[in-house]
Amino acid sequence: MTDRAKLIYVTPPTEEQLEGIKSFLKKEFQAQEMELECQQDASLKSGFILRVGTKEYDWSEKGRIAQLENRIRQVLDSRETLPPDKKGLLSMLRKNISDFELKAEEQEVGIVTWIGDGIASVEGIEHAFYGEIVVFDNGVKGMVQDIRRDETGVMLFGRDTGIGEGSQVIRTGKMAGIPVGDAFLGRIVDAFGEPLDGKGEIDAQGYRPVECQAPGIVDRKSVSVPMETGLLSIDSMFPIGRGQRELIIGDRQTGKTSIAMDTIINQKGKDVVCVYVAIGQKASTIAKLVNTLKKTGAMDYTIIVAATASDPAPLQYIAPYSGTALAEYFMYGGKDVLIIYDDLSKHAVAYRAISLLLERPPGREAYPGDVFYLHSRLLERSSRLTPEAGGGSITALPIIETQAGDLSAYIPTNVISITDGQIFLESELFFAGQRPAVNVGLSVSRVGGAAQTKAMKKAAGSIRIDLAQYREMEVFTQFSSDLDDNTKKQLAHGRALMELLKQPLGHPFSMAQQVIILVTANAHIYSDLEPLQVKEFRGALLEDFEKNHTDLISQLQSSRDLTDEVREAIVEAAGEYKERWIGQKEDPEK
Repeated sequence: MTDRAKLIYVTPPTEEQLEGIKSFLKKEFQAQEMELECQQDASLKSGFILRVGTKEYDWSEKGRIAQLENRIRQVLDSRETLPPDKKGLLSMLRKNISDFELKAEEQEVGIVTWIGDGIASVEGIEHAFYGEIVVFDNGVKGMVQDIRRDETGVMLFGRDTGIGEGSQVIRTGKMAGIPVGDAFLGRIVDAFGEPLDGKGEIDAQGYRPVECQAPGIVDRKSVSVPMETGLLSIDSMFPIGRGQRELIIGDRQTGKTSIAMDTIINQKGKDVVCVYVAIGQKASTIAKLVNTLKKTGAMDYTIIVAATASDPAPLQYIAPYSGTALAEYFMYGGKDVLIIYDDLSKHAVAYRAISLLLERPPGREAYPGDVFYLHSRLLERSSRLTPEAGGGSITALPIIETQAGDLSAYIPTNVISITDGQIFLESELFFAGQRPAVNVGLSVSRVGGAAQTKAMKKAAGSIRIDLAQYREMEVFTQFSSDLDDNTKKQLAHGRALMELLKQPLGHPFSMAQQVIILVTANAHIYSDLEPLQVKEFRGALLEDFEKNHTDLISQLQSSRDLTDEVREAIVEAAGEYKERWIGQKEDPEK
């Protein structure tokens, strides 16, 4: 125990008051004699603060006002007890304030021994726990990230100007949290829920910790409802279900974010809340993305959580957890949520930077040993809940950037083992004009047909096998000129399928449109067309169905099943239109 104490006051104490303080110190710390250092500080307004070692007793007016503020904030943040009417809220505040007893709170205080690069080493906060928020004397908050025998490592959530050796740190006893509520829809916020879009304050309806336990096995329900992306290549071969975690992986500039954007746009009118978490992205990239979402009307049901490349590593580290806390507010309220983490490679790099500054030992590829836990505890929070637990779901689409298509690198391997499948985007396919550049062989959905509608399952048929056979046959036949009719037919069908899987950016297909494309493709309607004609004919055919065959589209949408009668009607209608279309091409005056 220390033999020194510090007394900070506004008005110097009398001899009698000093004797009272010394007797309190003797009684509290069983010390015979303790040296008392005195310091005057007018900012306390009135009263005094007594500091002994790592403990602080605050009898000041400033401290008591802070206590009252905390009590009021706790009342406003209590989501379960918050009454909907303003009169009830006022009566609750009155009761809490009248019951409030001003007292000298015992606080644990530490001293900064080293600071730099957004990391502080603190001595004294011996009882701090991992993930606890601490406050520095200039008001900047930090999070406990490393607990050692003689000091604590804290990462800062703001600039370290004004903090130096000897600066004080006070424990809060709280985990990091974020305000949540319906008012966040359509807004752009930072990792702490503070608005970045200049549209004013957000009226929060509650408060959630950024880190919380994932739902248990009992609270989870099997994945069976589709989360349609609107992309033919994904919905037909690698279906994603509500509550699933499907990794989007590939080199930079291969269209990973584009798949995520198309999926968000495709949720319009489907009562799905979308959360897009940008980690380490350029601010200009996020601005472009927001502009696209506004144009398509998708921003109305989307929340953007942005931790840009210019933000410090601690903010980039906490952003995906904050985004998930916002998503959980809607999930436990019974809503379906789609969350996109763009991208977790940069998240892992931010965590590596923090860990190395905290002098943790580096492991494989200089990442710390707990980097797997970093992403597993994040992605495990995505699930589909039973009605008793809330009934909502979070579908996660994490994005990982590879280098030179290396799927066996450390972070890609980790995230692949956590998720329920991956969509692998290949650079070669992308540069060859195949967009989205989905590699059929290396992509997989471990949920499979359970997340497909009956109509989609029947329509997709053998598309994956047909494409695999085409890719294999193409390699063997590129040097051969003498081919039998069956091989020529398979090659033509494969070429047509490859063209059909090309899809323009920001134009997702509805389920009915996808079924029509697949049914007509399996009926070899496109096989005898030139590759350049396939996309043009597809667009014209879908237009014709929208105009002249609305009954078939309505039947597909309502029943979500593909009967033999509907299949035959689609093939017949497509065959008739193809004859007219080819006739118009040969004779434009018709």
